[in-house]
Amino acid sequence: MDAKRRDVAPLLLDWYDRHRRDLPWRARAGETPDPYRVWLSEVMLQQTTVATVRPRFAAWTRRWPTFADLAAAGDEDVMAAWAGLGYYARARNLLAAARTIARDHGGRLPDSEAALRALPGFGDYTAAAVAAIAFGRRAVVVDANVERVVARLFAIREPLPSARRAIRAAAGTITPDTRAGDFAQGMMDLGSAICTPRKPRCLLCPIATACDALAAGAPEAFPVRKPKAARPHRHGTIFWLERDGAVLLVRRPDTGLLGGMRALPTGAWSDAPPGLADAPADAAWQVLDERVHHGFTHFTLDLALAVARTHHAVNTGEWWPIARLDEAGLPTLFAKAAGIVRRAER
Repeated sequence: MDAKRRDVAPLLLDWYDRHRRDLPWRARAGETPDPYRVWLSEVMLQQTTVATVRPRFAAWTRRWPTFADLAAAGDEDVMAAWAGLGYYARARNLLAAARTIARDHGGRLPDSEAALRALPGFGDYTAAAVAAIAFGRRAVVVDANVERVVARLFAIREPLPSARRAIRAAAGTITPDTRAGDFAQGMMDLGSAICTPRKPRCLLCPIATACDALAAGAPEAFPVRKPKAARPHRHGTIFWLERDGAVLLVRRPDTGLLGGMRALPTGAWSDAPPGLADAPADAAWQVLDERVHHGFTHFTLDLALAVARTHHAVNTGEWWPIARLDEAGLPTLFAKAAGIVRRAER
């Protein structure tokens, strides 16, 4: 390790001790971290902001405060509680991991990266983060904030995503043998508060003297990114079918986007608008002027809204009281659609 990197860990840890964020899943100084809360927060925070997670974390831990409580929860309840927190595969993996921990590990989370990786939903990042933060193991933890800090610190010129191996290797050279969890959280806090994507506050950075990107006068140029390719655009139709104060909901297939979730019926999502071809029933469908626009990671979606009423039985789905629709745990996409329909009917 070169001389200017030698002081990165002590300088960062000193800064973290004075400026650490007060987060509900973090142990306070001198406290022992709760592995359940550490694990849950790491999963919730993937592709989600701290501001979004705070109230959801509090509600979740009131309802399911331990691994055993979560392991005993119903699949539908967990999926509904996850609504709005991103990919539902993460919620399914949370439940599967909790059940594995309760069944095979006596209700206690394993404390090594290798053992953690064997659990459902534990990739390299989550295993490293939990091992370091919950158990104090030396592990190299690289989330989006840490990735940005390290790419700037070492001025790594290879573009993402191919640069991730080099970034991880560089992070490994500055991760200390002790207080690796505090170091990881300090790097996360630094990326969140100071080494921000735009207009980094380099004058306040505790490790600025070691930063190659700052020395080159171009911290915002890192991490280097390839130009984004345009996301494909898809179309579909959402069907709102009412009967006696209830709306028809269906269960989406277990695999694929929004798997296993309650939803309003839709047809296929395709390159051209499908119209009413996949309607769940014969009815006098009316297409609203307002549409639903939604973005997923790999494509954007434009959905027409078709509305109808019926007095007949339907061979699929369940009738859910419209007055209690907020309790159905609809994914954000379908909650948007429900909001549009209900506004149009006023």
